[in-house]
Amino acid sequence: MTLKSPVCNMPDDQEKKGHTRILGLTVCSAAIGGTLQYGYNIAIINTPTIYIQRFINETCRERWGAELEVYQVTLIWTFIVSIFSLGGLVGALIAGPMAVRFGRKKSLLVNNVFLMLSSVLAVTSRAARSFEMIIVARLLVGINAGVSMNIQPMYFGESAPKHLRGAVALSSAVFTAFGVVLGQVVGLREILGSESCWPYLLASNVVPGLIQLLTLPWFPESPRYLLIDKGNKEACIKALTQLRGCDVLHSEMEEILQEQAAASGIRAKRPWELFTDRSMRWQLLSIMVISSAMQLCGNDAIYFYATYIFQEAGISLDKIQYVTIGTGSCEFTASILSNLLIERLGRKMLLMGGYILMAGWAVVFMVALSLQHTAPWIPYLSMVCIFAYILSFGMGPAGVTGVLPTEIFNQMARPAAYMIAGSLMWINLFFVGMVFPFLVSGFGQFCFIPFCAVCLLSSLFIGLVLPETKGKTLPAIASEYDKLNFRGQEKQCSGTAQTQYQLGKVLHSTAM
Repeated sequence: MTLKSPVCNMPDDQEKKGHTRILGLTVCSAAIGGTLQYGYNIAIINTPTIYIQRFINETCRERWGAELEVYQVTLIWTFIVSIFSLGGLVGALIAGPMAVRFGRKKSLLVNNVFLMLSSVLAVTSRAARSFEMIIVARLLVGINAGVSMNIQPMYFGESAPKHLRGAVALSSAVFTAFGVVLGQVVGLREILGSESCWPYLLASNVVPGLIQLLTLPWFPESPRYLLIDKGNKEACIKALTQLRGCDVLHSEMEEILQEQAAASGIRAKRPWELFTDRSMRWQLLSIMVISSAMQLCGNDAIYFYATYIFQEAGISLDKIQYVTIGTGSCEFTASILSNLLIERLGRKMLLMGGYILMAGWAVVFMVALSLQHTAPWIPYLSMVCIFAYILSFGMGPAGVTGVLPTEIFNQMARPAAYMIAGSLMWINLFFVGMVFPFLVSGFGQFCFIPFCAVCLLSSLFIGLVLPETKGKTLPAIASEYDKLNFRGQEKQCSGTAQTQYQLGKVLHSTAM
């Protein structure tokens, strides 16, 4: 068969700008109700801590006529906070099947069901005198975040042109960081962070979800999903025309058709099947190590530790909430800068550079903590370390990690790869949240030694194993991994993916 390109009447520059604008609006619509929710819901839970703990105690006193011990209130509060991570794990596990069954765009829309239920429970919890409703609300919003954190980068990576693939996929990190800043601002006492407004603060995440529901249906589905998974060539051409225009339609359709032919008759892989597939052994190991390192590097822990440092620096308690906004602003600024640099410097350099800088700042941070009371300016050095650590994280690991599964796994393995990567991220987030207080009590000012080790080992692994994926096709990336997957058998097995794609090209050509 032949591909019929739609007729274009607009000048080339005008058409290119128009389609770039559509791609940009698609990204904004998906992300504002997607990864923005992850950052937003991490931030908004911090402000009402005292108010919710007081509510827990009052509720128990009304029910049973006795107040809880301090440790009991703290335990319930810790469960409210940490169940968000468990919900994220559930979301990561169901994201793969959702992406295959409903598609990328429709999955993001369906995902808002969890968000709406969460908001209803949160806003009515105080009137119902039930802190259990807050627990369920946090579980549901965690599921929402887990689904979006997996499906959104997949949607972006499959919808963006090759030369913008990294920048578009990295926008997930930009919106996550923006969600943190937005949550910190909305959580100010002058806005929704007061005792009378905390239920509305917890339910305010419904607003980005509604914006997504109203806007995302107007934008196209992933072209690769439409053709490779659904076999709908007309819908794929229509989606590509919306996102690219006419000039590149034919060449990109040829590439997708070749991938479709190579995957013909092959169903989407299950997560456990990736562990037994030798041709994907090192790809799987790469995303497992890098996804785990993203949480084990201690960035979230340093957020937790910021309040103590600000207090030590002499900042009054009523001003700390404003200073804390600076931490989120640092990651937001760094993620924007990383978005601008990713297609110039590449994924590997940003990842390695980010982790090496984090290791260096962790060392300075521990030295500053050891000398905390020796000079009046030392606490401010600790503050600088906080901001520098977060900037280093935002420059590389925060965004590039989510790009990699799209670039190193094919269409049939990608949903399963995201399930594995997402599950590890949420498990390790929960682990760090539970272990960090014990690290502080056990190691004191040297509590960041484990995080420093993770950063150094991760940068070493990336330097030795991860190929640069910038501007490369999937067969080219796969052929580099084949040198590791089939070490010692290069002549027989090297270039497996390239061979499959060449076969797909032949099959496609004979069908035309």
